[in-house]
Amino acid sequence: MTTDSPTPDTGAELLPIATPARTRAALRTLIRPDRGLALTGIGILVAATAVGLLVQPLLGRIVDIVADGRPAGDLTLPVVLLVAVAVVQGLTTTLGLTRIARLGETVLARLRERFVERALNLPADRLERAGAGDLTARVTGDVARVAEAVRSALPEMARSVLAILLTLGALALLDVRFLLAALLAVPVQLLTARWYVRRALTLYADQRVANGAQQQQLLETIGGAVTVRGHRLEEQHTERSAGRSRKAVDLTMRSVNLVLGFYGRLHIAEYIGLAAVLIAGFWLVRDGAVSIGTATAAALYFHSLFGPVNAALVLLDDAQSAAAGLARLVGVTDLAEQPEPEAGKAEAGRAEAAKPTAVKPEAGKAAPASVPRQRIASSEAAVAVHEVSHAYGPGRPVLHEVSLTLEPGEHVALVGTSGAGKSTLARIVAGVQQPTSGTVTASAGPGSASAGAGEHPVVLVTQEVHVFTGTLAEDLRLARPDATDADLRTALATVHALDWAEALPDGLATVVGEGGHRLDPARAQQLALARLVLADPALAVLDEATAEAGSAGARVLERSAEAALAGRTALVVAHRLTQAVAADRVVVLEAGRVVESGPHDELRDADGPYAALWRAWSGSRTTAPHP
Repeated sequence: MTTDSPTPDTGAELLPIATPARTRAALRTLIRPDRGLALTGIGILVAATAVGLLVQPLLGRIVDIVADGRPAGDLTLPVVLLVAVAVVQGLTTTLGLTRIARLGETVLARLRERFVERALNLPADRLERAGAGDLTARVTGDVARVAEAVRSALPEMARSVLAILLTLGALALLDVRFLLAALLAVPVQLLTARWYVRRALTLYADQRVANGAQQQQLLETIGGAVTVRGHRLEEQHTERSAGRSRKAVDLTMRSVNLVLGFYGRLHIAEYIGLAAVLIAGFWLVRDGAVSIGTATAAALYFHSLFGPVNAALVLLDDAQSAAAGLARLVGVTDLAEQPEPEAGKAEAGRAEAAKPTAVKPEAGKAAPASVPRQRIASSEAAVAVHEVSHAYGPGRPVLHEVSLTLEPGEHVALVGTSGAGKSTLARIVAGVQQPTSGTVTASAGPGSASAGAGEHPVVLVTQEVHVFTGTLAEDLRLARPDATDADLRTALATVHALDWAEALPDGLATVVGEGGHRLDPARAQQLALARLVLADPALAVLDEATAEAGSAGARVLERSAEAALAGRTALVVAHRLTQAVAADRVVVLEAGRVVESGPHDELRDADGPYAALWRAWSGSRTTAPHP
C-alpha cells in the first residue's frame, strides 16, 4: 500500500510513498532469500557479545584480589583470561560484522536492481506528471541514505542491541537489584526515543520531498536556460530556486535541532542510571550482600551500556532517515506493480490464445528488465488497436476510442497537429505505455519478413536518443549482445552510417557518449536506427525519429529510417510529410480521434484535414526547400 506524496509548489504530482507497514513488508521480502546468512551473522555476534561480558567480572575479581591483600600471583589467571577474552571477542565480532555487512550489501544490491527495473517500467505519462527531479532525488539521495544505513548503521545496530540485552542479563545475574537500578534510566530513554521518532519520520520525509522539488527546479531552470534568458526570466527562476533552497535548508536546520535535543535527553538518562547503580552498590556492599568487586563489575556493566544504548538510540536518526528513503523507493516499486486498469482488461476474453512476450523498448534507450506486455493473438494483422482511449488524469483525455489495423509488412504514417495524440498512440502500440481502456493485439503475421525474428517483437525509436558512455561497438550491442563486428558494420551500412563510424578515431572502438566522442543529433539517431536493425523486430515504431536532425540532415536520416524499416511492419509518427508520402497508408489524428485513413495521393486530393496539412507544409517548403 502506498500514499500520495506531499505535492510541493511545483505543480507536479509526485510519485507515491509507501506506508510504514508496506515498507516493512518489502524489507522482509528483500531479506528472505538470505535468512541463513542473517541468522549465522546474528548468532556469531551473540557469541562475541557474550564472551565480551566476561571482562567486567574478571576486572571485579582483580579488585577483590587487591582489596583482600592476596599475593600478586593470584592476578595471573584473570589477566590471562582478559587477554583471551579480548582476542576471542575481536575475532568473533569481526566475523559476525562481516556477515551482517555482506547481508546488508546483498539486500541493498537487490533493492537497487528492483528499483531500477520497476522505475524503467513506469508509464511515461506518470513520470512526466511527477517530473524528473522527484525520480532523480529518489535514485540518488534516497538510495544513498539507505546505502549509508546498510553499511554503517545496520552492523552497529545489531551489535548494540545484542550488547544491551546480554548486559542487562549479566546485571541480573550479579544481583537483580543492580538490574532494577539500571532500569531507572529506561523510562527517560523510551520517552526520548518516542519523542524523537514521532518528529523525525515526518521531518525527514518532508526533507526528501523538498530536496526533490529543489532538484526539479534546478533541472527545469538549467534545461530551459536559453528560453529563460530569451524571455528575461532569470530573476524569477533564481527566486524560485532560492525559495526552494531556503525551504530545504529550513528543514535541515529543524533536523539538526531535533538531534541536539535528542542527545541532551540521552545524557540525562545516563546520569540517572549510573547514579542509581552506584547507590545500589554502596548499600549492597555495606550490608555485605555483595563484594566490592561485584559492585565494581555492576558499575562497569552499566557504564559499558553507555556506548551501545547511545549508539542504538542515535542510530534511530540514521534509521528514520533511511526508513523515509526506503518508503520512497518502495513507493516507486509498488506503483510499477499495480495492475492495469479494469477497462484495459475488457478484451482479455477475446484473446484466449494470447501469450505475453517481451517488448523491446526504445532503441535509443536502455532496455528495462520487464516492460508492459503486448498480447500476441492469432490474428493476420501485424497490429490491431481496438477502441483504445487514454487520459493523463481526470478531465485530460488524449485518445478517444481509436481503432487501427496494420497489416503485415505495411508502413503506416501517423500525422496530425501538435497535441493530437500521435506520440501517445505510438507508445501504446509499442507497449511502453498502457491505455486507459481498449486493447492492442500484435503478431508477426505470415506475411511479415520479420516473422520469427522476434526476440524483440517491437522496438520504439523516438527523437530523444541517448548515446551511452562506452565504445561505439558496446553501444550498438545493447540491442544484440552476441552481435559480431561484421554484424555491427552491416547494421551501420544499412542505415548509411558506416562511413562516418569507420572514420572515427578508433572506428568501432571509439568511446562515445558523455566524456567521449560526441555524436551530433543526426548521427546519434542513425546509431539508434542501427540498433533497431540489430534487434530485428517484427514491428518498429518511430516517433518523430528524424525530427532532431534539422533540415540539413533530414534527407539522409529519412533514407536511414526507410532502410531500417525495410521488410518490417512499421508505424511512423511523421515529423515531415515526406515520410507520409513514402508510407503505404496515412492515418490522420485530430483531437485524439482518427479522422482520415488512406494512401497519400487519395487523402491529398480529398480536400480533408490531411489535404490542409499538406498544403500548409508544402507552402512552408517554398521558403525552406527540403533537400
